[in-house]
Amino acid sequence: MTDLPAINSLNDVRGLLAQLPGPDDTAGAAAAAREPQLTKPPGSLGRLEEISHWLALWQGRHPPTMDAPRAQVFAGNHGVTAQGVSAYPAEVTEQMVGNFSAGGAAINQLCKAFNIKLSVDALDLAHPTADFTKQPAMTEEECVAAIQAGMDIVVGGSDVLCLGEMGIGNTTAAAAICHGLYGGAAADWTGPGTGVEGEAMTAKIKAVGDGVARHNAHNKGDGLDVLCSLGGRELAAIVGAVIGGRLKRVPVLLDGYVSTAAAATLEATLAGALDHCMVGHVSTEPGHLRLLDAIGKTPLLDMHMRLGEASGAALAVGILKAAVACHSGMATFAEAGVSDKD
Repeated sequence: MTDLPAINSLNDVRGLLAQLPGPDDTAGAAAAAREPQLTKPPGSLGRLEEISHWLALWQGRHPPTMDAPRAQVFAGNHGVTAQGVSAYPAEVTEQMVGNFSAGGAAINQLCKAFNIKLSVDALDLAHPTADFTKQPAMTEEECVAAIQAGMDIVVGGSDVLCLGEMGIGNTTAAAAICHGLYGGAAADWTGPGTGVEGEAMTAKIKAVGDGVARHNAHNKGDGLDVLCSLGGRELAAIVGAVIGGRLKRVPVLLDGYVSTAAAATLEATLAGALDHCMVGHVSTEPGHLRLLDAIGKTPLLDMHMRLGEASGAALAVGILKAAVACHSGMATFAEAGVSDKD
């Protein structure tokens, strides 16, 4: 699929989810058939074997490739920062977008190191979302527009799409989404983000709890409604990019807490919507591990990172490259003249 359909409502998004393509079983079968022939004991490369099979399934080809990885960072501003939930002012979002463009951020260096093409899109930074402790963060129109923007950036033929974000206040939005989807206490999902502590942490936990309490009765557990009420434009764009990746056969590497929380709204709407996604790393944000358990994902790395901006996903591209190199480049027992097990 090259041209993705236009969406005009959240119901249109739900309709797209109902039509998501599944894995390419022919490519998956070819990967599964090759793996036992390679010159190693079965299972000895651990998750590298799982990754090469997953890439074949969702790229829709065998052998899988890792020559054209891409990273996408979305940026957005959040009205909930008015509640004193962040250690940094909202204008840092725009300043960091400038830093990305100048090549000065961590994600720029990681993309250079692993030959990843980087794109950064800022979403209406001059107009932050509404303060979700007082009203829905986004209107349905705003949310749908951001989802459409995310869908539209997906480039068919990419080997993998790393999804990350930048947005002062967005760990508060992520915590609120998780609290709204999975319950528990607001404190269970709320971490330091950019480094808040003390009174600011108390304010952050309160904002998460107040926001969910205000909107929970209306949302009734629907993931897309939770996204609209408690999320942000960059989170909605990540949702759109996840959908676009599925429709264009581009596997997705999610980054940390914020991008995983955004994607979780899809899984909460339709089980299996994230089958074409892996998670690059587990963030030190305390809610991330709890969220990964909820959606059944095991991260590829644990590097004690919490930066966002697709940094953990980009770092994990090295593992994907290694998986493909071993699967495609190793000799078979027959080719190498090595005796297989009896």
